[in-house]
Amino acid sequence: MRATAMNFNEALKVLPQYLLPQHALSNLMGRLTHCENKAVKNLLIREIAKRYKVNLSEALEQNLDAFKHFNAFFTRELKPGARPLCEGRFDIASPADGVVSQAGTIVDGDIFQAKGKSYTAAALLGGTERAEAFKNGQFATIYLSPKDYHRLHMPLSGTLTEMVHIPGRLFSVNQSTTNAIPGLFSKNERVCCFFDTEAGPMALVLVGAILVSGIETVWHGEVTPPSIANLQSWTYAENAPVLNKGEEMGRFNMGSTIIVLFGKDKMQWQAGFQANSPIKVGEKIGLIAI
Repeated sequence: MRATAMNFNEALKVLPQYLLPQHALSNLMGRLTHCENKAVKNLLIREIAKRYKVNLSEALEQNLDAFKHFNAFFTRELKPGARPLCEGRFDIASPADGVVSQAGTIVDGDIFQAKGKSYTAAALLGGTERAEAFKNGQFATIYLSPKDYHRLHMPLSGTLTEMVHIPGRLFSVNQSTTNAIPGLFSKNERVCCFFDTEAGPMALVLVGAILVSGIETVWHGEVTPPSIANLQSWTYAENAPVLNKGEEMGRFNMGSTIIVLFGKDKMQWQAGFQANSPIKVGEKIGLIAI
């Protein structure tokens, strides 16, 4: 099923997002979250920690005054052992803390979004050739809220083959907007990372959103901002980065969504891994097909 149009009530809810200067606001948020003024950054940190009930007991640094700026707090490192890694030979680990938005099968190139809305893998990944490896495969979409740990980790060990930065809008990715805007994840700016793994090709798609001040990967550093006018690609035929299962691969500077894709018959999702399920980095979310 292709993306369907918004109804009138949905349109009213999201209309302001179409009118906002999304990239300008996100750039402003980037400057604010990297502000090192002690009074400003401490106020931001304490307000967010309190409002979203951030669990600081698992953070490596628990003194809020010690963070250089708000973004350092937001992308805080956790204590060793805070996120145990599933260790089964064929286990697939969650790449993020958050809530499962959707998980299932890519049907004839279509990925289910919400409420009868979908988008194509080709639109998400920046072309039919990249999407071909995932035709009739599996996908999972995980939403990270402001209270969550915002570093992203490898579901499986893999060798990086390509990274693609795709320009786009910066709509919110919360549930109400996901329900309302057709093809949301293929409209927003995003970074697609492609790996060769034991389960075949795997894609990790880091989706930007309004007030997300940047997306980083461990091998490249900051990918966004700046935003770009055209798709940009990096290939890694020589000296390709190799990351082990559970290793950090990137991070969001403010919250967003990560989408994981696998090929047909290469894996299966764990029972209970479904929409609205909470998840933590390293937890078992599936199995490689044997």
